Amino acid sequence: MNNFLILTERNKKEILDYMPNKNTILKMACFFQNFSDYTRLKILTCLCMSEMCVNDISILLNLNQTTVSHQLQILRSEKIVKYRREGKIIIYSLENKSVNDLMLSAVNNF
Repeated sequence: MNNFLILTERNKKEILDYMPNKNTILKMACFFQNFSDYTRLKILTCLCMSEMCVNDISILLNLNQTTVSHQLQILRSEKIVKYRREGKIIIYSLENKSVNDLMLSAVNNF
């Protein structure tokens, strides 16, 4: 008997039914890991405001271009940012509005 639990069997079933499957949880963990890196958060903050090239981000954040490119590659591989080419320049932007909403929600809660 678990006297410390306030869940009923019905609540327990509802919660477990709502719980994403293991594969989805693992994907969520990988996604949220991207927001635990200070440099990536700074880059994402910039991209929430405007699309930019590596050079723009590098100058704005006073970071090495190699560092910016590496972090953008990680964000691209996780489908958090996307890019398009304009001649020799690659322009980066957020993959979808939900990342901007997530960032704004975090800023508003601190």
